[in-house]
Formats: sequence, C-alpha cells, structure tokens
Amino acid sequence: MTIILILGIIVAILLMLVILVQNPKGGGLSTNFSQGNQIFGVEKTTDIVEKITWGGAILIFVISLLAASFNPKEKKSQPGRQATEQSK
Repeated sequence: MTIILILGIIVAILLMLVILVQNPKGGGLSTNFSQGNQIFGVEKTTDIVEKITWGGAILIFVISLLAASFNPKEKKSQPGRQATEQSK
C-alpha cells in the first residue's frame, strides 16, 4: 500500500509540472524553452506535452482505483448481537 501511495504522489507532482509547462496559446512557461521548440517545432512540443498530460491523468485515475481496492472493508455490526454479547 505504501508503494502505491508513493507512486501516486510522484505521478501527481510530475503531472503538476507538466501542466505548468504547457500553454496552448504559446505563452507561459513553454516560451522559456524556446531552444527546445526550435528543435522539435512548436506543434510537436505541444502534442508531446498534451500526450504526457493525458497519460498522467489516466495513471492517477488507475492508481486511485488501485489504492481504493486495498482499502479494508468495514465490518458491519448488528445492533441486537452487541446487546446480547454485552449482557453476558
């Protein structure tokens, strides 16, 4: 369970960083990486960042479902049974 929690935190931090880098209008932090844009081209860079964002979102969803499956089930107590056990 701890490994899933650590993995979820790492993916969430990476997803936040990727979201901060992208800006479809060409402004924001993505303009600071102009040399990278010259190598790959602006459209290819935004396509890669968008794919990484979608992949990270899907990964967070899967990790959340996986973590929820390890959640221990609560035992439901029966009110009549508790009264009988306490009277003994």
